[in-house]
Amino acid sequence: MAFELRTYTFIDSLQPQLAQFIAKDNRVYDPAEYDSALMLEIAPAMEIHTMIDHALKKTSVRLGSVVTERIYGLMQVHHADQGEVRQAGEVVLEAAGLTEGDRAAVKLVTNKTIRSVEQDHAISFTGLGRGHMIVAGESVLILETTPAAYLVLACNEALKAAQVKLNSIRPFGATGRLIMSGPEAEIDYASAAAVQTLESINENAKAKTK
Repeated sequence: MAFELRTYTFIDSLQPQLAQFIAKDNRVYDPAEYDSALMLEIAPAMEIHTMIDHALKKTSVRLGSVVTERIYGLMQVHHADQGEVRQAGEVVLEAAGLTEGDRAAVKLVTNKTIRSVEQDHAISFTGLGRGHMIVAGESVLILETTPAAYLVLACNEALKAAQVKLNSIRPFGATGRLIMSGPEAEIDYASAAAVQTLESINENAKAKTK
């Protein structure tokens, strides 16, 4: 069977806001703050269950979430020990006959900052979000990527780099979306960190194929 690797993203230390956001929507085993995590997406979609089985039987990781769509299947696993998470990724790649360098390149679809958002606009973001409220006068960062799951890594690095609030993140589907808010300068720092992280994914992929 020919497998396609759409996303392979290792996160060294889940930042508290992101860990809690994942836990809020989780249907399996919640990650703890600062756990390491792996997002891995392959085709055919239903083969993700075979890969989850391999990872759980051969390592101590816990399964966080599973998403199966028409073409791709996504798994998220986590553990306090980075080594266990990395090993889970290696187990899955070996079973699928793939390498990390086979993952799809990431495309930044939207990179938009709304500065000093108006009250009505802020309320609409808060109503649609699942995380922190956005209030008038804050700046808002909107990022969209494809594949979607790469946004988790971008979000995590943005939270490391700046004092911002996570309003919403959707790391699955054809296009992922991330919305954060905070003081203007902090949003600029967060945006720079997130974009640099996404660019480094493609740079690392190119380096591994040479």
